[in-house]
Amino acid sequence: MASALARRARGSAAVLWGAARGFASVGSDIVSVAPGVSLQKARSWDEGVATKFSTTPLKDIFYGKKVVIFGLPGAYTGVCSQAHVPSYKNNIDKLKAKGIDSVICVAVNDPYVLNGWAEKLQAKDAIEFYGDFDGSFHKSLDLEIDLSAALLGRRSHRWSAFIDNGKIKSFNVEEVPSDFKVSSAEVILDQI
Repeated sequence: MASALARRARGSAAVLWGAARGFASVGSDIVSVAPGVSLQKARSWDEGVATKFSTTPLKDIFYGKKVVIFGLPGAYTGVCSQAHVPSYKNNIDKLKAKGIDSVICVAVNDPYVLNGWAEKLQAKDAIEFYGDFDGSFHKSLDLEIDLSAALLGRRSHRWSAFIDNGKIKSFNVEEVPSDFKVSSAEVILDQI
């Protein structure tokens, strides 16, 4: 993974991820890149029980829609709470004005933690939160990273993407998870 990070281009407003990797890249279909993967919509435990712990297939999230999605290392962490989610919450009207149907935050967390975090950030009305509880979505996109040194275990890089009807139109990944340079709402607004 370190060599892949080192090979990424520097200096542009957006780092287009995946061109040399064979995984997700601009132009690919996100559902095809992650076949059989489903995500778990943020919810309370009681809502989980009531829905029999249902999951949402990627095709239901991405097909027939314009979606901005961003991934982050985890709920309640520093940059994620103080900058990443707020950048999207504060720009939701601008994103919707550009025709975006959904703005989605995804993290390697369970849907119950994400629900509590979304409520704490008062972002649940603006952003849809989805859990990737086992990391399978991020593994499929080659966005998994080992953050055991920070006591987080296997998590996600910090990233963002614009997806139109399942096709990846832009894909931005930070050099390191603590960076917040290319995955903000401001960057993705310029890419739509």
